[in-house]
Amino acid sequence: MTFLLAVHNTNRLGTDQLGGTSAENGLGVLVVSKLNMSLQHALAAKRAKSMLGCISNSIAGKLREVIISLYSALIRPCLEYCIQFWYPQYKKDMDKLEQVQQRTTKVAGGLGL
Repeated sequence: MTFLLAVHNTNRLGTDQLGGTSAENGLGVLVVSKLNMSLQHALAAKRAKSMLGCISNSIAGKLREVIISLYSALIRPCLEYCIQFWYPQYKKDMDKLEQVQQRTTKVAGGLGL
């Protein structure tokens, strides 16, 4: 028989009691108390999509070579930062990250990356 004890630590700053959180952000990686990384995948995809939007709106000529080099320098690091820790375990999370790559391919004019 296993007994699980719910331990609730109360942290204080002087006389004020601090509230608890269910997620912590350390070094740019969002860690939820249940170790579900879906929020981290959504956050990484959101960062990469916004970066791609900025790139596609600001490039005048939209040359493929320029978009590919900007993708490699700016967008790919958003998708690959600490990937060893938050590697996608579920298909829905993998699809979120692949949508960014598909959108980049569409912006680059059908060139495979």
